Amino acid sequence: MTLDASVQQLRDFILEHPRLMVLTGAGISQSSGIPTYRDATGTWTSSQPIQHGDFMRDSAARKRYWARSYKGWPNVARARPNLAHVALTHLEELEYVQFLVTQNIDRLHQKAGHQQVIDLHGRLDQVVCMDCGEISARADVQKWLAANNSHLDNLEVTQRPDGDAEIEGVALAEMRLPSCTYCSGLIKPNVVFYGGSVDKQIISRVFDQLSRCDALLVVGSSLMVYSSYRYCKFAHDHDVPILCINKGFTRADDLLSQKVRADCAVTLEKLADSLPARR
Repeated sequence: MTLDASVQQLRDFILEHPRLMVLTGAGISQSSGIPTYRDATGTWTSSQPIQHGDFMRDSAARKRYWARSYKGWPNVARARPNLAHVALTHLEELEYVQFLVTQNIDRLHQKAGHQQVIDLHGRLDQVVCMDCGEISARADVQKWLAANNSHLDNLEVTQRPDGDAEIEGVALAEMRLPSCTYCSGLIKPNVVFYGGSVDKQIISRVFDQLSRCDALLVVGSSLMVYSSYRYCKFAHDHDVPILCINKGFTRADDLLSQKVRADCAVTLEKLADSLPARR
């Protein structure tokens, strides 16, 4: 089989470093119909997402979030894994990928059958009560929103990343907010908003896994947020090679061992087909 130069580069790297930790970002889910936050230069493509502090202290901010989420959530709920998710699952089955960490909250790696996954920023298919801690299904909140906010149904919206959609103006003033079905407390999606903190146990677990691997493979992430960039810094400081598949700029470009500027779905599919099982 004759391979493209970029795929051959990846294949050679992985055969030399066969125990991989993979770190994925929004770019891997773009082909599944979920927009990304940034363009190829790392610049925001739309308004910045909600901040944790604003959501917790401001009912107007919560109205804005839940209205936009009501219109945006269905796009994430119906999204399906693309070739990149499937290829990484295959690489796990071949025993090259030891562990996968994703910045994404869409659960598409799990839907593709990937076994060893950490959702670094949480999961959008759940909501958590900030008062009693109860976790429930986002789909149930969607049913409540539909029953109590019918004025949103006929709005035409533009989809944004992570189940967000553009809604402003009078529609927000009429918004009714959901609450915990157990204690009537304040609920939020079970994700890490900007300005929030990743659980310390998760941070430590990822560091531990990375220290056990031969290399770090970054796929579809600009690494602009520190919660992901920290692992590239750790890898670089501990002489763990870093390979990145990303078309555009990343915050860690000066730390990378190699970079492939190519479509991650097509590239990963060809790569997975070219590698033998490690068994």
